Amino acid sequence: MSERGTAGAAWTRAARSVRTLSIPVVAVGAVLAVVPLWLDHSGVLMGVAVLGLAFACYAIGFNVIFGSTGQLFLCVGALAGIGGYGGAILADTVGLPVVVSILLATLVSCVTGGLLSLIAVRRSLGVIFTGIITLIFTLTFDALLLGLGSLTGGENGFLIESGADSFIRRRIPPYYVMLVLALVFLVVHGLLRRSHVGWAWRALRDDELAAELAGVDVARYRIYGALVGAAMLGLAGATYAFTEGRISPTTFGFAQVDVVVIVMLAFGGIGTLFGPILGAVTFTIVDEVLIEFGQLRLVVYGALVLLLFLFLARGVIPTARDVVTKRRVSQASAAPD
Repeated sequence: MSERGTAGAAWTRAARSVRTLSIPVVAVGAVLAVVPLWLDHSGVLMGVAVLGLAFACYAIGFNVIFGSTGQLFLCVGALAGIGGYGGAILADTVGLPVVVSILLATLVSCVTGGLLSLIAVRRSLGVIFTGIITLIFTLTFDALLLGLGSLTGGENGFLIESGADSFIRRRIPPYYVMLVLALVFLVVHGLLRRSHVGWAWRALRDDELAAELAGVDVARYRIYGALVGAAMLGLAGATYAFTEGRISPTTFGFAQVDVVVIVMLAFGGIGTLFGPILGAVTFTIVDEVLIEFGQLRLVVYGALVLLLFLFLARGVIPTARDVVTKRRVSQASAAPD
């Protein structure tokens, strides 16, 4: 086959891959785009919806790191907090434009995630020890937020003045800003999954030794995953900070972010493309419904999570996919020759 024919075939495959990916992403975006039609009467509910989309972005970033490369980063909130606090400080204290501040803070978060992955790879740390190292980083980040109170606001939080008179502080626009961000993250993750990078990620996730014997540079592709996922977390954290207008240590705390993101992703399906969206939407609704239970809602929430994971251990999407596959196989075997 000539070079022109090879290039044409590659173009055709790429176009088909983008088209196959864009259809479900557009469908998800269309469904979520109509949410403000029901919630625009309530500023509180719109705030909950924006937070739910922020968690969807966090879950996608964590899915790239853990679901694709098997690196247990227990610093989701810290990486998002680097973006949030970094962007706020650069905009309010240094005086940089909001967009520039967000991009620079995202870059710092990206580099931080890459360095954490580099340490784990160079030291040959397993899943558990990677989780411990990143958890220590989270505790260090929390201590810095409190220790540098004159810069970060400490326990009282940081009131962001930049962008206060722009559209991102109104009731409806922040929702669509976070929705576009979540859809972009889905597209990026989907395209990576369909590229040679995604093939390498699947290989090292399924069997690291076999992937290495097949010629996959495990260290490099793990660092790639950490860089992409950390950049997503930093960008989502910075964007949410400017739409919210006020951040505090609890905004990016371990219990408030990491634990919730892990539950969301495990519910939707670790390693699946749309698992983070399903988990974020489901648990945002569940959490809002259970708010009427007061303090007892934590007990109800825990019991619900326990029941869900007992019967859906692999997540909703993989379980549903297995059911459909088994039904097709049974129908094919029952059909006459």
